[in-house]
Amino acid sequence: MRCAECDDKSCYQGKDCFGLRDEVLEKYQDPEILKITRTATRLEGKHYMKLTRLEELIRFAEQMGYEHLGIAFCIGFSEEARLLNDILKKRFKVSSVCCKACGIEKEKLGLDKIVPERVEAMCNPIAQAIVLNRAKTQLNVILGLCIGHDIIFTRSCEAPVTTFVVKDRVLAHNPVGALYSRYWRNKIAKELDG
Repeated sequence: MRCAECDDKSCYQGKDCFGLRDEVLEKYQDPEILKITRTATRLEGKHYMKLTRLEELIRFAEQMGYEHLGIAFCIGFSEEARLLNDILKKRFKVSSVCCKACGIEKEKLGLDKIVPERVEAMCNPIAQAIVLNRAKTQLNVILGLCIGHDIIFTRSCEAPVTTFVVKDRVLAHNPVGALYSRYWRNKIAKELDG
């Protein structure tokens, strides 16, 4: 299982390196998974390299027949959440929830603070998921949740989840920049080797 190290990617031409074809095809018979797969593949085929992620999100949700979307956002993305909400509500009912929902102080769980002297509410992806679960959203959108918080949110949601923005405070929320930049690749490699 070293696909990242494979040079020929024969799977693109139909090779089953893992011997899982039949098992996997059976799982795609689930009606919701099959509908999501068909919708995603249709979008890719018709609009390859023509749509922004935002346009893809809108078309995907429309083609899936979703009427109610949820936005789980980091408080640091409040303006972006407002902009995304304003765009999505032109076509969908939208429920949104900030990461600081419930205002639980970090001390309650013994969590580290950014500034020890001040009161800080913890990020609360479980509350975000509960709020959107109770709202009966059909698709939830992550907007800049911290690593780990995004995992907890995704595990706690009843509706499918997609990521619109991944948080990377250093690289302007473009984490793949660390792979494209020789400086960052070398810096990170040295840290891992050291």
